[in-house]
Amino acid sequence: MERLINVSNRLPITIGKTVKKSSGGLIAALEGMGEKYDLRWIGWTGGVISDADRQREIIRDLDENYNCSPIFLSRKEINGYYNNFSNSSLWPLLHYMTTYSRYDEEWFEIYRTVNQYFAEAVADQAQEEDIIWIHDYHLMLLPSLLRQKNRHFTIGYFLHTPFPSYEVFRCHPNREELLRGLLGADLIGFHTFGYLRHFRSTVLRVLGEESEMNYIAHENHLTRLGVYPIGINAAKFLQELQSPRYFRKLKEYQQVYRGKKVVLGVERLDYTKGIPRRMEAIERFLSSYPQRDNIVFILISVPSREDVSEYRNLLENIERKVSRINGKYSSIKNVPIHFINKSIDFSDLCTLYSLADVAIVTPLIDGMNLVAKEYLACQQENEGVLILSEFAGAAQELFNAIIVNPYNINQVAQSIHEALDLSGEEKKELIEPMRRRVLSHDARYWAETFIRDLAAGRQKEDGIRYDTQMIALDAIKPFVTADKIGLFLDYDGTLCEIKPQPRDAYPHAEIKEIFALLEQHQNIDVYLISGRKKEDMDRWFLIYPFTLIAEHGYYYRPAGRAEWQVLDEKTDLSWKEQIIDILRHYGEMTPGSSVEEKTSSVVWHYRRADPEFGSWKAHQLVGELYEMLSNLPVEIHHGKKIVEVSSTQVNKGRAVEHFIQRHDYDAVLCAGDDETDESMFRLSHAEIVSIKIGTGDTQAKYRVASPRKLRGYLKKALKRQRSVQSLREV
Repeated sequence: MERLINVSNRLPITIGKTVKKSSGGLIAALEGMGEKYDLRWIGWTGGVISDADRQREIIRDLDENYNCSPIFLSRKEINGYYNNFSNSSLWPLLHYMTTYSRYDEEWFEIYRTVNQYFAEAVADQAQEEDIIWIHDYHLMLLPSLLRQKNRHFTIGYFLHTPFPSYEVFRCHPNREELLRGLLGADLIGFHTFGYLRHFRSTVLRVLGEESEMNYIAHENHLTRLGVYPIGINAAKFLQELQSPRYFRKLKEYQQVYRGKKVVLGVERLDYTKGIPRRMEAIERFLSSYPQRDNIVFILISVPSREDVSEYRNLLENIERKVSRINGKYSSIKNVPIHFINKSIDFSDLCTLYSLADVAIVTPLIDGMNLVAKEYLACQQENEGVLILSEFAGAAQELFNAIIVNPYNINQVAQSIHEALDLSGEEKKELIEPMRRRVLSHDARYWAETFIRDLAAGRQKEDGIRYDTQMIALDAIKPFVTADKIGLFLDYDGTLCEIKPQPRDAYPHAEIKEIFALLEQHQNIDVYLISGRKKEDMDRWFLIYPFTLIAEHGYYYRPAGRAEWQVLDEKTDLSWKEQIIDILRHYGEMTPGSSVEEKTSSVVWHYRRADPEFGSWKAHQLVGELYEMLSNLPVEIHHGKKIVEVSSTQVNKGRAVEHFIQRHDYDAVLCAGDDETDESMFRLSHAEIVSIKIGTGDTQAKYRVASPRKLRGYLKKALKRQRSVQSLREV
């Protein structure tokens, strides 16, 4: 049986004097997975257990009876990791409550340390064939920590909260570490497409990593993205609705609320739930509803984080509002608001769900909100109405609910009127499709769908062939045996990562190491072929015995020569003046962009512009240029953050052709990362090995994910080639 290692902040058990199973949405979702998988659970015990003998006893008990492995934390670690960083820094930010978000550098260090504890615990138990499923914002660093321990692990991550817009997430001081932590996963799941879209936008703007709709290719890894709206444990609710206990309570409550319309609200006491605003809407409704003596609002708020001052203040605020509204609108016959600040029995909850004429679920923001789904599941005889906030993830599925903006007090008040005034037939028409979906897309469906997609493995999307050991060896093989080699290497995005400022892309230590290795190989001719100006190339590469090719092949400087030469003196450059004004116009329209004039081309750079706006303007520019320049001897290249117009007589392919015709190479390698390199890849010589760096359509024979991966391959090839040459000399 395949093993599933489930990793979450808390274990599915409560540890006191005895150990007992807990309840909760995630626990319910995974209850049935034990039939298909050998389910192992790793998580924090939920408290401080410092006695070593007691720890050993718990480890043994949990392993033998619950298939769980505990993480033990000190009081300082609990405060720093859980109370502070997770719940006082991340939680409010993920829910757009930036005014509640606090930060301390020490909290993050403790958060990192605890994530490392989890990584060590998982790595100690996991085999490469296991499936590892990580849950929620407490463990955002864990995927990459596990990837560092074993790159072959199959790692899934699901975020149970919203993922906010870039403008919100960018506020966090550790935004880059958190994002890179998540990208260690093979699959990241979100409740809604909106959260997925925000994540892609944030990764693009914070890390500069471009993505497709359903995956992000980065370094030597591909992280898939998916939408998996979580469901409820429908079977548990349906079973309770058939129990004698339920029918007994239903009869009792029907008697208590006879002649009343019941409006029900259930949630954890949290500032994200919008309870004070809902109170204002209820007050506005009561002020205008003539039969208010026939209405009862039952509002259940389960206590939460009672040791946090914000939550204590919230409770006091709500209690004042309830007291004032009840004082104003109570009568001898009725008290309009029944506010309950405690957990209630599951059977009582199902009974209230079943009895309620209206459920009002109006969070200011919520990842999903399962209360809405629980209410619908329990409406098997009654035809109730669901009022649902548009900012709850559930609103993306439950389209027949009355969708409201919780910030619009008048709209929420009016929605209560509307819900109570609907006819039985209208209510039935609304609720039945939603109930069918809730029952069919339950928690088990959610878990099975995610695990199925994760277990499919790190597949290559849309035909992308990513680097594997086989591809690496295939590409290296010609260099191991060849006597005379030509090596044509692009620089930016190929040997060196793309930098926000082009001047920052100077050769770092690893590149210098490769250059030093190349200098030792007398049988390899090195050509650095770039779109940069010759002055830029002189600044960084003049000290090396390489042939430098600038402006995509217009200029070249042979190894050991002081003077630059023009590859083709007859190149027509008369067209330049006709297009430079339009590029400057786009530069003025697009903040962060600029125009660079070279001898043989004109380039519009938009690397520092907003990524999406810059890309949109670039596509506009390319379309306009094609119309303008259709009769001129030019080529238009839309490369990495550039649009370049150059002569048809100047391209990297022509430059490579020029040099290989003048040398009898046994093997040639061409490596590049964007459209300007495709002219090299189109060359048909049998001895050429072509490698594309990164994503995108290409005619290259091979592909690697990143400059770092290419550098690794080059080092491996050069060391093997050196070994072969040494053997020959012997």
